[in-house]
Formats: sequence, structure tokens, C-alpha cells
Amino acid sequence: MAAASTPKMPTLVAVTFLLLAVACRASPYYPLQMGYYHDKCPQAEAVIKGVVEKAIYQNPGKGAAVIRMLFHDCFVEGCDASVLLDPTPFSPTPEKLSAPNNPSLRGFELIDAIKYAVEAACPGIVSCADIIAFAARDASYFLSSGKVYFDMPAGRRDGTFSNASEPLKFLVPPTSNLSDLVSSFVVKGLTVEDLVVLSGAHTVGRSHCSSFVSDRLQSPSDINGGFAWFLRSRCPANPTASDDPTVMQDVVTPNKLDDQYYKNVMSHTVLFTSDAALLTSQETAKMVEDNANIPGWWEDRFKKAMVKMASIDVKTGHQGEIRKNCRAINHY
Repeated sequence: MAAASTPKMPTLVAVTFLLLAVACRASPYYPLQMGYYHDKCPQAEAVIKGVVEKAIYQNPGKGAAVIRMLFHDCFVEGCDASVLLDPTPFSPTPEKLSAPNNPSLRGFELIDAIKYAVEAACPGIVSCADIIAFAARDASYFLSSGKVYFDMPAGRRDGTFSNASEPLKFLVPPTSNLSDLVSSFVVKGLTVEDLVVLSGAHTVGRSHCSSFVSDRLQSPSDINGGFAWFLRSRCPANPTASDDPTVMQDVVTPNKLDDQYYKNVMSHTVLFTSDAALLTSQETAKMVEDNANIPGWWEDRFKKAMVKMASIDVKTGHQGEIRKNCRAINHY
């Protein structure tokens, strides 16, 4: 009788494919989807849009706030609404208390109002992370008078971790040079063009004087003399926590999401060193010029960059949770 053959050892390639297959089954990837709530909560996007429209009609600054909120959320822990979490005894220092967010980040009450309306329509279905993304999209639409319109995929889930040390790692200050800005975007999978295009959101909203006085008005800079005089008339020489007024980031079209920001960069009438930095390389300076001078050029790229940013390190599938209250994790 023939001897039984010895089983062959699996090859390295076979083992690799086996491990990949097991990993894929254990941690399936759930991509974001257009129309994600079509069956689960068909009225969700309409409800969110209605609340955002009313808020912007009352105060356009609320629209600028939620656009900025999307950036501050997605760059830290991914787009998971971790920026919304309030302090608790178990987590006393969440992201919203970090220097890049406190006291300048606003829009939390608007997200609360949206969550309340959505929960009334379909409780426990729509994540706070998706609410931020939809609100930023709708704010872009209303502030641009319909010129910036785009679909936003959904399916994000809410994170359960938030720490004030994290924003300091990923949100570079407005005093940053171009190299630091580019690095902060590249590490999140965004390009130099994404940096230039998303900087255009500075065409709406307000900024505290403390964000720019020291390096733009008290140090040598390229800022336009007349604009510097205007800012000095609005800002104290040494802003403090009790005396830190705000000024419009774009004094030409302050409540309109448009390409005026790039014209301001070219005329040296922007607030931040990080804005002026876009002129410090030929590549980015050309992008600024194109965004300023070619009709529709910036709007088209801004739509795509917003969707791309809103997809950074998202939690989907069985990751995270759907918070009942955007300011607190669920307690089971």
C-alpha cells in the first residue's frame, strides 16, 4: 500500500491571501453612500436643510460656523462628531475645550436644533457626524446663493473619544507658513490644491483679533497698509480674553461664499499669515490667481474638496454609534 503523502505547507502567498480574507471578514469596509437615508429616514436631508436655511436667514454667521466645524471635526479623529462632545467627569477635557476650538468655534446650538428636528422625524437613525456634513453642505448652498451645490454621501457614525490634546496635533494655527499648512493637509490625504481651495471658506465668517494682531499688525508682514489701519481701528493692540473683538474675514462680501477671498489674498487684504502664505510659492500663487479670475473655477473645486474632506477617517458599519444627544455618548 502506498504511503500517505505528506500535506504540503501553504505558500507565503496563500497565507497572505488567507490573512487578508480573514481580516476583511472581521473588519468589513462600509463606504459612504449617496442617498444613505433614502429608506431609513427619507425626510432627513430636507429637515436638516430647512433648519439650516432658517438659521442662516437669521444670522449668516451660523452658516460660516458649521462649514468651519466640519473642518475642525474631520481633521481630528476623522469626521465623527467628536468635536461636539461636552466635558464629563470621565472626559473632562474634550476637543471643544482645546485652544484651536475654544472660544472661537461656534455652531453647536445649530447642530443641537438640527438633531432635535431629525430625532422628531426618525429617532436613533441619523448620526451627528452626518448632520455636520449635511449642514456644511447646505450652508455652502445658501451662502453662495445656490452656486455651490453638491451631493454629500453619508453613513458616518459618531465617535466616543474626544480629547483636547488631539486638535493641537492636527489643526495648525493661523500663524502657519505654507510648508506647515501643506503638511497638515497631506497627512490627512488632501492635496496642495485642496488646501488652496478649502482656504476659500475664509470668505465668510468672523475672526477674533487675537488670531492675527501679533503676527500681522505688530510684526513685519505683507498686509496692505490701509487694511492694517482699518484692523487697528477695530482691534485692541493687545487683545485679552475679556477684550477680544471679532472682525469679518472678508470685508468686501462678508456674508457671501464666493471667490472674493482670492482677490483679497492677491491685494494683501487678508487676516491671517496662513492666508498670505498662499502667495509664497509659484504653484499656490497660480492657483490663487485662477480661483480669483476664472468664473466658476473655485466653486467647482470647492464642492469636490468638501466631499473629500468630509470622508477623512470616517467611522462606518459597526464602528462608533448613533448618538441620541450630539453632546454626549450613549449610555447603555
